[in-house]
Amino acid sequence: MKKSSLSALFEDTATAFRYKSDAAVRKAYLIFSLLNHPWLSAIASGAATLALKLRLPVEFLIRKTVFDLFCGGEIIESTALAVERLGKYAVHTILDYSVEGENTEAGFDHVMQETIRTIERASKSPFIPFSVFKVTGLGHAALLEKVHSKSSLTKGEAEAFERVQHRVQAICQKASELDIPILIDAEETWIQDPIDDLAYDMMKRYNAKRAIVFNTFQLYRVQGLLILKDAWEAAAREGYFLGAKIVRGAYMEKERGRAEKMGYENPIHPDKDATDKAFNEGLEFCIQHHDRIAMMCGSHNEYSSQYLTTLMKLHHIEPADERVWFAQLYGMSDNISFNLASEGYRVAKYVPYGPVRSVMPYLLRRAAENTSVAGQSSRELVLIRKELNRRKASR
Repeated sequence: MKKSSLSALFEDTATAFRYKSDAAVRKAYLIFSLLNHPWLSAIASGAATLALKLRLPVEFLIRKTVFDLFCGGEIIESTALAVERLGKYAVHTILDYSVEGENTEAGFDHVMQETIRTIERASKSPFIPFSVFKVTGLGHAALLEKVHSKSSLTKGEAEAFERVQHRVQAICQKASELDIPILIDAEETWIQDPIDDLAYDMMKRYNAKRAIVFNTFQLYRVQGLLILKDAWEAAAREGYFLGAKIVRGAYMEKERGRAEKMGYENPIHPDKDATDKAFNEGLEFCIQHHDRIAMMCGSHNEYSSQYLTTLMKLHHIEPADERVWFAQLYGMSDNISFNLASEGYRVAKYVPYGPVRSVMPYLLRRAAENTSVAGQSSRELVLIRKELNRRKASR
């Protein structure tokens, strides 16, 4: 390592923010200052939602603030600048069409077609190594919930689910044809089983030579580590490679609230320590079985990122090994992304795109995440303030 430790490396703000202009760093500071106050963030989010619902002309303001910070553009072509800017510093891009609420068959078909466009775009760019989609972008969540519960489907529901399966297969087939790995995002536990089944079916079809299809494993789930191990056993038994994106999880409040309301056991670990332990054990399991598993560590946690680099060294895995990726969201944890990339590790940013109005649910989740995850906004603020002071002192 060039530095005494990765912990010191993650403090290198000159590397972390070198892709941002002074104005962009100041804008990020203002936005994270807002997010660091939950009540202010809640008021701003509520006001933005109401203004959009009332068709008030606020899209320009949103576009120039949180949208610019967390999104790459409104259409796929407009993401090119972000892709090039990140790629200049060896940080790759995962284009994420983040439009939600398109709950019509035509809307689901459009999401499928747009996802295929991201695969085609990735095949033409050295900076876009993956594509991604959510199954709820391809079919109704209520339908997935019914399939998950093993309830009998009506003829219309069965036909609708067949269309979901067709859309998933069309995306994965295109990914296989163009040799672009595809990430299938995880969702709420009460709809996750059919998503897993679809992912494993696609792996059997397309992962014979290497991991093209990746499923996402949420390690804040009590059963998360067991689910990961079972997936590896199935892959080893049936002779395909497991693509595993490892995350903590994104639906903690919803999961706990639903479990309490409906009177079943909470599927989420009781505290952060238990989740962290499971997550790091998941990383260790993947590295121990890297002959069969290609993995992506989707995390903003500095310790977990450092721990994974340590595991790679212990198992003699080079930083540039294509079977191990680190990933963070665009606009967040640049100290992890850019500093790992500077050391030769494979790093990618999720770069969402879509019309401002349609991407608002995504932006609201980012606001909620930064205010609910202990220390997230505070850590971002400390690093941005440090960088502002460094630039001022260097003049």
